[in-house]
Amino acid sequence: MTEVHERLAQARKEAGYASASAAARALDVKEPTYIGHENGHRDLKREVAETYARRFHVSLEWLLTGKGPKERRPLRVSPSEQRFVPLVGYVGAGAQTFFFANDAPLDEVPAPLGATDATVAVEIRGDSLGSFFDRWLVFYDDVRRPVDISLLNKLCVVGLDDGRILIKKVQRSKAKGFFHLLSQTEPPILDVRLEWAARVKNMVPR
Repeated sequence: MTEVHERLAQARKEAGYASASAAARALDVKEPTYIGHENGHRDLKREVAETYARRFHVSLEWLLTGKGPKERRPLRVSPSEQRFVPLVGYVGAGAQTFFFANDAPLDEVPAPLGATDATVAVEIRGDSLGSFFDRWLVFYDDVRRPVDISLLNKLCVVGLDDGRILIKKVQRSKAKGFFHLLSQTEPPILDVRLEWAARVKNMVPR
């Protein structure tokens, strides 16, 4: 019988993450923490396992015990109960930006769990987060103007003062009022002003 860390690695691979590092970045988990869970060197607490199971689309029971069906059972929601949120733009994760709606939303997409009345979505165009994430939906709601320290080192949707909208990890610059924007596969964008930023709440394939 496989161990829990072996099932975690299996679930991660079947969810499309080529490496433990890639999964850690997507989950916004510290890389050593996730790798420790996957190689069995760190105990996996139930609340953390729930997050992994949800994001890797497997059942919590299977992940923790190896019993029961592997696939996570979807919530049964009737069409009349299905919630939707506005799709407000197509954005780049690297240095390039795409069209962003300022007035009317471009479309509506199914709301993720935990969505609020303020939740909106953007669609990634391009492979700056890796080719796996091209055309994924990114959800956010808590827009910060100005950007505050709670967003530092977090993956965010950010609005630059030159009009670009990007998906980047935010890092403080030594220059007051400026930030560095980081991604895994693109060169950093250094010392830029941000009009606003919102932490990525959820990411799902479209």
